[in-house]
Amino acid sequence: MSIPLLCIALLAILCLALGFNVSMTRAKTMTAFGSKDDPTCPLYKAQRAHGNTIEYAPILAIVFYVLGQSQSADWVNWTMILVTFCRYLLALGLLLPATMAKPNPMRFIGALGTYIGGLVLSVVLLLTALNV
Repeated sequence: MSIPLLCIALLAILCLALGFNVSMTRAKTMTAFGSKDDPTCPLYKAQRAHGNTIEYAPILAIVFYVLGQSQSADWVNWTMILVTFCRYLLALGLLLPATMAKPNPMRFIGALGTYIGGLVLSVVLLLTALNV
């Protein structure tokens, strides 16, 4: 099993599922464009979850893929798994609470895990590129 490809597939599924959720929420609320700037609005939350995922998933997928082409240590694969999990956790942290106006642990852990894990993997990629 290829951990990098599995994580990329899971990120793609997350992007597509969140995009579908935006479309379904638009249909349900009969809103063709935009949304209320209200942190309790289901469409606003759906758009933010999708938008945030689209901001991070592509670059993470590229980093995962390139690192997957080299002989990486096991901890690198575990970091990819952790970052992928954090992306799902962040999306749930945006969608599930009644409001986005208040911080919640899912969003915090999801964001922190994305930042730290993504930075670690980016440094590994840089070191790989430099043959260090």
